[in-house]
Amino acid sequence: MYKANEHRYDDMIYRRAGQTGLRLPLISLGLWHNFGDMTLIENSRQMIHKAFDLGVTHFDLANNYGPPAGSAESNFGRILREDMKHYRDEMIISTKAGYYMWPGPYGDLGSRKYILSSLDQSLTRMGLDYVDIFYHHRPDPDTPIEESMLALDQAVRQGKALYVGISNYRREAGREALSILKELRTPVVMTQPRYSMFDRWIEEDGLLDLTGEMGVGNIVFSPLAQGLLTNKYLGHIPEDSRIASGSQFLKENNLTEDVLNKINRLNQLAKERNQTLAQMALAWVLRDDRVTTALIGASKVSQVEDSVATINNLDFSKDELNLIEEILA
Repeated sequence: MYKANEHRYDDMIYRRAGQTGLRLPLISLGLWHNFGDMTLIENSRQMIHKAFDLGVTHFDLANNYGPPAGSAESNFGRILREDMKHYRDEMIISTKAGYYMWPGPYGDLGSRKYILSSLDQSLTRMGLDYVDIFYHHRPDPDTPIEESMLALDQAVRQGKALYVGISNYRREAGREALSILKELRTPVVMTQPRYSMFDRWIEEDGLLDLTGEMGVGNIVFSPLAQGLLTNKYLGHIPEDSRIASGSQFLKENNLTEDVLNKINRLNQLAKERNQTLAQMALAWVLRDDRVTTALIGASKVSQVEDSVATINNLDFSKDELNLIEEILA
């Protein structure tokens, strides 16, 4: 039986989500890839154990994570049941509904029917009575936002979720969704947007300002720009990289000469800060306390350890921030 590190809370930093009572670790572990049936479960188990041993209490899933869809939740549920059930009350477990899961008109997007049915399926796969945070994964242009938000509210009232959030919502849709949840007095704690040095739309769109105004936190995904903001692509394209594996999200033509130049200059600055490029990129998204936590993916234990070590150097000088802006311009 797994026994957690008794010093797991000594070093990790926990940040309050907006103006709510929920605190999350600065680094959270996402189970999007590398936790489905295509990955050896023992590797998934070791990454989850190591993350928890380092104070990472938040594990982020969705109904469609895998591959195949649903398998990440099933495998996480198995690991939880076999190794970590005694630690359930020390863990924040989240899941989402919003992408395609089953055929027919009720297995996708944002209807009340789909959202609540999907949550029941997720709870069954993980063997849980409730999740800590339940998100609507993306806006549905054909369903009123009010219907989707009322479904999230119902999940809380049924005792199947403690908190709710929204993911991939832009500012105006986000304002409408959050306003409805606030009016219903639904405990909404987070938005989940994409954010990195190479992708700053939440600043430009105004979502970051909106969440600050409304007292809601942010868990940002892809803070390493799908691996571009790591040392993985400083030399050649490695065989185990997302580009080499034919990822639909990261293509070889994303790695332009301009991007490579920026990566190398950023890497030099990271060295001067005694950090890896990945650590500096994570510290950069966390420089604003409206970002509650950075969501990492991992394929090996060493990547979890490297990401968590970010907390050892979170501060930037004004000159460093100005240099980063110059590099990114």
